Amino acid sequence: MQGGRPRRPSPGTRAPIERWYPALGAAGLLGAVVVVGAVTSGDSGVGSPSAEVTTTVAQVVTESTTAPVQKLPLTQTYGRGATGPEIKLIQDRLIELSFDPGTPDGVFGERTQRAIWAFEKLVMGVPSSEVTGKIDAEMWSRMQDPIVILPRRPDSTPNHTEIYLPEQVMVVFHGDRAVLVTHVSSGDNQEWCEEVTIDPGERGNETGTEPIKEGWCGLSWTPGGVYKFNRMVAGRRESQLGGMYNPVYFNYGIAVHGAQEVPTYPASHGCIRIPMHISDYFQSLVAMGDQVFVFDGVKEPEEYGSPPPRFNWRDPNYTTTTSTTTSTTTPPTTTIPVTTIPATTVAPAPPSVTSTTSPPPVPAEAPPG
Repeated sequence: MQGGRPRRPSPGTRAPIERWYPALGAAGLLGAVVVVGAVTSGDSGVGSPSAEVTTTVAQVVTESTTAPVQKLPLTQTYGRGATGPEIKLIQDRLIELSFDPGTPDGVFGERTQRAIWAFEKLVMGVPSSEVTGKIDAEMWSRMQDPIVILPRRPDSTPNHTEIYLPEQVMVVFHGDRAVLVTHVSSGDNQEWCEEVTIDPGERGNETGTEPIKEGWCGLSWTPGGVYKFNRMVAGRRESQLGGMYNPVYFNYGIAVHGAQEVPTYPASHGCIRIPMHISDYFQSLVAMGDQVFVFDGVKEPEEYGSPPPRFNWRDPNYTTTTSTTTSTTTPPTTTIPVTTIPATTVAPAPPSVTSTTSPPPVPAEAPPG
């Protein structure tokens, strides 16, 4: 496994791409603009309108320059498991562009693969269902261009985050500069019912001293809209939300958080999963009050406003099971107290009214992995 957080260029600076290899060729630059912000998709969740709206944004721009761009050719396609100095050059360049392949150690591991996924989708325009996680000569040539990733919403809070559900990519902007571009996995729009663990002090186990298990149902939906980061929790969290690492919340229980499993397809219960090594420092890149724009490819985020997720409801078919142990000797007459979970009086249907005296129920997020 690749370790550590890569060192990034200082804000406002762009290291010349030719600094880490000899000049092997030159190509004139035409100052082309590549439009990769064109997002079109069908129904992306409950409540999505049937009419399709297209967003077209010149988001990935090749800067114009009078100096020739010197590029190192790539003679073969590299994928996971490859090693060598060429892999380190690729990792160095990804870091310069604010993608995070982990430590640039010349080993093409899982972290490098996920960074390549993000580059394929955002820059090369590859559909999220068709990414390969490999880099060929064409992609490497494009990667060596003086690329700039621009925000779709420059007139926002000084720092903000943009989440692109069709591409399954997230970008954190400081001003108009992308400081992090990462592959993500969002809600899969499926209903679920499962047993979740609730730690002491969490909702439903506020006064307990041991974790408890309960059955909950929900809808794995990530709504499009405009939000703000409003809460951070450090470390591992187990609750009705399931398991999350270093979550940063922006829509009730929906958060950006670390997960072991961040596949190429939507797989969460509504949250935005990011790779674990990125979640180690993600909270240092954002702040409470930073805006979060979620693009679903159907309507502009502003057209939705800030819709809440569909809240969870108790699983009507869930029953608590207890195990018993039979002794081979005569059992003592002393009764051992057993802690049981009180029977719920909550109706199995999802609540439609939010109480003014207690916080609303929150949508669940599947344990990563």
